[in-house]
Amino acid sequence: MEREQIQSLIRTAVEQLPRAYVPYSRFRVGAALLAKDGKVYTGCNVENAAYTPTNCAERTAFFKAVSEGVREFSAICVVGGPDGVLSSFTPPCGVCRQVMMEFCDPEQFEIILAVSSEDYQVFRLKELIPMGFGPANLAEQEKREVQHAEV
Repeated sequence: MEREQIQSLIRTAVEQLPRAYVPYSRFRVGAALLAKDGKVYTGCNVENAAYTPTNCAERTAFFKAVSEGVREFSAICVVGGPDGVLSSFTPPCGVCRQVMMEFCDPEQFEIILAVSSEDYQVFRLKELIPMGFGPANLAEQEKREVQHAEV
């Protein structure tokens, strides 16, 4: 991915920080998800007093895109910090990584973690969820079951 495109995703993710609903943690997270067709879907975290129903910025962006029929993605940028102040990288939680595994090729999908448009790192999904479980695992299991049944 080109530097200009990465910086654009970072700016878009940062623009989501004020939209976060975080009355409990005050930890704002913004995300910008790039679909393979070039469209960008945004997300912010939305907390709940019961905590469990809280939704992360990354999943918000994915669910918005999927609800509009999009299923192929290239990259996501995630930024976050207390009161929206970016001071360190904010990697996706395990649940968000699992959602990424559902829709993204772990060898190709890029995760951009940023503090600014100049201070960022890019990871492949496979680096952040080694030995991840996704649709390919289920397809392989089904294939083995069919082969076993034929024997």
